[in-house]
Amino acid sequence: MKIFKIVSLFSFVVLFFMYCTKTDQVVVSTAAKNTTDLLALKTATAPTIDGVADAIWANAEKLDFIPAVPDPGNGLFAGYIGESFPTTLRAMYDDQYIYFLAEYADKDQSQKVAPWYFNPTTKLWAKEGSSRTYDANGIMTREGYGEDKIAMLWNIDNSTPKFTTQTCYASCHVFTPYNDYTTVGTLVAKVGKTVLDSLVTNPTYKSNSASANHYTNGTNEKIDMWWMQPSKGLSYGKMDDNYQDWAGGPAITNLTGGNANGRHVDDLVVASTSTVWPFRPVYTADATQGSFANTQNLKLDGTGATVAVPLYVIPSSTSNYITNADTVTGGAAKKVTAVSSTGVLTYSGGTIDPTTGTDYQRLGTAATSAIGAKCIPSVVSSPLKNGRADIDCVTTYTGTGYIVEYKRKLKTGDVLKQDIDFSSLQDQPFGFAVWDKSNYQHAIKPNLILKFQK
Repeated sequence: MKIFKIVSLFSFVVLFFMYCTKTDQVVVSTAAKNTTDLLALKTATAPTIDGVADAIWANAEKLDFIPAVPDPGNGLFAGYIGESFPTTLRAMYDDQYIYFLAEYADKDQSQKVAPWYFNPTTKLWAKEGSSRTYDANGIMTREGYGEDKIAMLWNIDNSTPKFTTQTCYASCHVFTPYNDYTTVGTLVAKVGKTVLDSLVTNPTYKSNSASANHYTNGTNEKIDMWWMQPSKGLSYGKMDDNYQDWAGGPAITNLTGGNANGRHVDDLVVASTSTVWPFRPVYTADATQGSFANTQNLKLDGTGATVAVPLYVIPSSTSNYITNADTVTGGAAKKVTAVSSTGVLTYSGGTIDPTTGTDYQRLGTAATSAIGAKCIPSVVSSPLKNGRADIDCVTTYTGTGYIVEYKRKLKTGDVLKQDIDFSSLQDQPFGFAVWDKSNYQHAIKPNLILKFQK
């Protein structure tokens, strides 16, 4: 009997607390939703870099954020301001590599950048713009044909102090007023900056200059830039590894519109300084890798006006790019050798008549901009080499967005201070950017932090 009473009392207490928990109590989590920290999971099993989210990724925490196109206040991003792209980012690492999985929304796939089309009115070949165009009333007259891209920025060796609090904006000088010497015409070229300064004691300042060149704020400051560009490396399974530097300092960068760009591909270094004003640094040349313009100039009918036309074509192709391998002997691409006054292109073995049908022409109105199925790529893509090829990357377009999977060694073989070093497993601030069928107009999410699970 005593045992029965004890059991009954225990049951009553349990039922009482169950009832209270279900009906009276509201459990409120005090943990703030994480919107900035990306925790890299230590893993013994590496994901396969194939653009597919392996099951192992389910173990990594998600960082959800929404990059949005900002309004710099100078019209630079006009027509794109406010566009946003919900993004999920995950990270893992092992003893050798760090791995990332980015998933972001994009309503359509765009990888044919500024393609060639034929204009039946002018009877000339031209390239689509890589950004939208608008009339004086702000009405879009043509959709842009830029690439879908993403980028990440990292602070190399903590060399850029502003990066800790500003990340992407630490090197973007879109807000900086520039010295405007244009009021003195060609004096700049004739007399040089020293004499010019004595002639123009109060140059005009253009605080609304529509430039967004990236360069750092000190001689030793460098930022690592990872850039997923379909036309540069992605078709070969690589993300383009770039860096940003000082670009010669204010004497160069504070000129009209920003006279220097601190963005360079890895392995390039300053080789000399220009001997003419404004004496900007001259960098070593790229080793013909990444891509080159599919452009040449020919005379109409061999003797007429000189016009721009494609350099290579792949007859009847609908591909986004022509690869370098296509252009070598035995490749699918054919070199264009002549153009007629009616627009017919001649190549070894045949011709392309763009007036037969609309396959090579613009389609639709401004609101429904489109291009013919066979419009010719404006880029010849080449494999990335050496320091530019440090990051393996594969993407998949799902119909509503992208899966981007990529990896890089924790510490590369870089000796030029052009790569971020993750081997210390220290926290690293970073910024993330998304381009949607655009040239320089991009959505930004600054002030994110990579942390390593120890």
